[in-house]
Amino acid sequence: MSDPTILVLSSLAGGDKHGYGIMLDVEVFAGIKLGPGTLYGAITRLEERGWIAPTGPRDRRQLYTITPEGKAHLQTQLAGMKNVVNIGEARLEQA
Repeated sequence: MSDPTILVLSSLAGGDKHGYGIMLDVEVFAGIKLGPGTLYGAITRLEERGWIAPTGPRDRRQLYTITPEGKAHLQTQLAGMKNVVNIGEARLEQA
């Protein structure tokens, strides 16, 4: 699972973070290192969709928070992933 959108939303579901904090968190929980271009491209897309929002004044170390719409999107995506995992595991048991 390497979709930067889901990784960033998952990180922010654990609390507000700035870009570097998101990058470190994703590396810890997913074992995936997001490059700055990938990370900030995802942040821009997520902001445009209303799934995350900046908190506090805009500056170099901008904090971001997940919005209610972002939480709903993340829940939907994770539910779909759980379904795929469950089916894959069931099929492996039968193989």
